[in-house]
Amino acid sequence: MVVGEFTESADLVVIGGGPGGYVAAIRAAQLGRQVTLVEREALGGVCLNVGCIPSKAVISVADQLHRLQDAESRGIRVDGVGVDMAGVQGFKSQVVGKLTGGVKELLRGNGVTVVDAEARFVDRHHVRVVSEYESKKIEFRQAILATGSRPRALDSLPIDGQVVLGSTELLALERVPRHLVVVGGGYIGLELGTAFRKFGSAVTVVETLGHLLSGTDSGLVRHVARQLTQLGVSVHLNTRVLSAEVRDGEAKLMLAGEQDQVEIVADAVLVTVGRIPNTDSLDLAEAGIAVDERGLVRVDERLRTTNADVAAIGDITPGPMLAHKASYQGKIAAESLCGQPSVQDALAVPAVIFTDPEIGTVGMTETQAREAGYEPVTGRFSFQANGRALSVGEARGEALVVADKPSGQVLGVHIAGPEASSLLAEGGLALEMGATLEDLALTIHAHPTLPETLMEAAEAALGRPIHSMPRPR
Repeated sequence: MVVGEFTESADLVVIGGGPGGYVAAIRAAQLGRQVTLVEREALGGVCLNVGCIPSKAVISVADQLHRLQDAESRGIRVDGVGVDMAGVQGFKSQVVGKLTGGVKELLRGNGVTVVDAEARFVDRHHVRVVSEYESKKIEFRQAILATGSRPRALDSLPIDGQVVLGSTELLALERVPRHLVVVGGGYIGLELGTAFRKFGSAVTVVETLGHLLSGTDSGLVRHVARQLTQLGVSVHLNTRVLSAEVRDGEAKLMLAGEQDQVEIVADAVLVTVGRIPNTDSLDLAEAGIAVDERGLVRVDERLRTTNADVAAIGDITPGPMLAHKASYQGKIAAESLCGQPSVQDALAVPAVIFTDPEIGTVGMTETQAREAGYEPVTGRFSFQANGRALSVGEARGEALVVADKPSGQVLGVHIAGPEASSLLAEGGLALEMGATLEDLALTIHAHPTLPETLMEAAEAALGRPIHSMPRPR
């Protein structure tokens, strides 16, 4: 029950305590502002609590299990290896707890006031925050919106938390499903579907489009698709769920493909069909803040909204819905509102998909470079020819460098292979520094290491490959 309402004041209010919000709050506090952060659920947001971090913890355990199961091919005898999902949950919770606890300490150490409540705008300079026990108004000079996104729902497959699950519910399971159906062939579905296949579930992926990982370079995706086949994952493309009946702990799904219909039964269904911005419950119109047809907040290069005293960051702004984008924007928004000449000017936002193998991509593809008016040249290098990849038994995939042929300027780096998530950082730095193919090729890379693949790909693009065959002229 809410009792009474009173008004407080704050120099700067941040709404949302995820990777964008808490970073914005800390940076604004460092710049001398009195900051109040309002979070309705848990500090760290989706990413730290039920998304990026717990999923990677679960994926890492699944990968370790898979390597053990394949250990005999490397001369190691392993008997009786298995998975204890209660133990996996314990490990995951430990990782999440350490990071979210760290966020809480950082906010406290920087003097940020944290309010556990839900916020809605009253007008251009007031928000109402409502918790279980009170309702109050906060008058602010400036504000930053960082409310993130939520999974898109399917009317035909409402999440019940028992059989039909979202990623949050799947990550909390203390059992290994006999048969997991993944509805949606995007990165979340493939990451988690692959992990549970390694845990022992039979896995079926259902995708309405004719390809997996929409928006990702098809040359990279083929390495993931090949591994899905080797793992025994069944993939249905150009297929939709025609009907679903959930009863007695099972879901009976009717799938409609291009040619026929097929019925499958599963004891777990993961629904991952995209995300939508959390802007519909903020009463943004009251504050003079405009959104587009998708509910995304309109912002300028300084991340100001149509209310110049309010900035917006992260998943509620145009562009990829990625935690590191939100954190980057959080710093820019805080500095911008504090009077510094900060603008959003990153050349590219890196993206990583933690499938098997991992995919990392930053900058333009060859097609995008050509459409942008460049004369692109590419260089590829297979992990099959990399000593480190072979020695650790993870030699699937390739590194691809895209550059402008006349100038040699690196335009994009795309990797499918072991540790692509870490290797990608060199590519991102190359783009931001305006590096050329010569810069990559002439940088001495330690041997034997995985980053050598980028050097070799640059050499291939320059037409002087050493450890791969030259392309026909």
